[in-house]
Amino acid sequence: MSEAVQRNRRIDLIRGVSILLVLFHHFNIAYHLNDTTLAGVFGWDAVRAVARNGNYGVTMFFVISGFLITSHAARRWAEFRHVDMRTFYALRVARIVPCLLLLLVVVNAAALAGLAMFQNHAPAGTPVSFWIVNLASLTFWMNVLIGAHGWVNYPLGVLWSLSVEEVFYLAFPLLCVVLRRESRLLAFWLAIAAIGPWYRFTHQSDESGFLYAYFACFDGIAIGCCAAVFAKRFVLRGRAAVMLQGVVAACMTYLYLYRPIGETNVLGVTAMASGTAVLLLAAYDRYDAPRKYGVWYRTTAALAWFGRRSYELYQFHLIVLGAIRTVLPPRAVIGDEKLLLLTLFFALSALLSAGVARLYSEPLNRRLRNSLNAA
Repeated sequence: MSEAVQRNRRIDLIRGVSILLVLFHHFNIAYHLNDTTLAGVFGWDAVRAVARNGNYGVTMFFVISGFLITSHAARRWAEFRHVDMRTFYALRVARIVPCLLLLLVVVNAAALAGLAMFQNHAPAGTPVSFWIVNLASLTFWMNVLIGAHGWVNYPLGVLWSLSVEEVFYLAFPLLCVVLRRESRLLAFWLAIAAIGPWYRFTHQSDESGFLYAYFACFDGIAIGCCAAVFAKRFVLRGRAAVMLQGVVAACMTYLYLYRPIGETNVLGVTAMASGTAVLLLAAYDRYDAPRKYGVWYRTTAALAWFGRRSYELYQFHLIVLGAIRTVLPPRAVIGDEKLLLLTLFFALSALLSAGVARLYSEPLNRRLRNSLNAA
């Protein structure tokens, strides 16, 4: 069966929206678009509203991740109590570690070559060694390091979200084996989802606390896990489902544009995660054939492509942006030159992610799965 049929197109589209929001957010941080034609036509407030809340795109990723991991586990083992820990961890290693190691090699090499954008910085005033940054990257506490010392390394900062995910998934198979029953797992995940808003509320004075901390983000993954369990029981189909998706997408858009995430995060993350879960419920087991949906496939092809490459794009896009900032510092770029750079940034990020996926991460993923008997 071809990849086009195997993959869930609708989930790829949600991923595509998420990763584009993240990329646009990071570009605007580096090159403020306030003096461009884009801001002139739509207004700077409108452009800034789209650009400022990229972290909600990461929230959507968390939900998608929890949904897919849980639904794949249910398909593979039928019952959660039968989850095999060795196989589960092997699958995570095969998917996560190759790109992680490549990213570390590239950043360390660029830093040793003297490129300032790839070296460590001390935004909180305390220098942090590369040994510590690499250790935090490999053992999944980059978010803790950012909370203590700020964004200490520009391209490796994105690993804060990987730290959140992998700590959650370290416990996933253990919980399945210990709790055994689906109802108990569901109750546990709902409890984690309830803790999230409370944790963010009690850490409003600490941006790293309400954005990057484990319990500030676990609720998004937990909501995705719950959605995967509900998907086996509740089917969203027909016109009513389409209308519901439209209403949910409109509400998510309004929330995204309404205020900065610093003002809306307490319940905003929960709302954005819940909205994403509804969209995923409507996408569950919907593998649309390209021939049947020809026009729809063509008009959404680019967005779905970005969704398919979202992991590689997320990991490596700051490599591209860091290189662009090295050659063309933001202070030297004005007006619509920034829009040209934005186009270049998207194009180079797409090319790099496609190359990494095709030539490195996907072949190595398959090879590792086979060697670890995890296929």
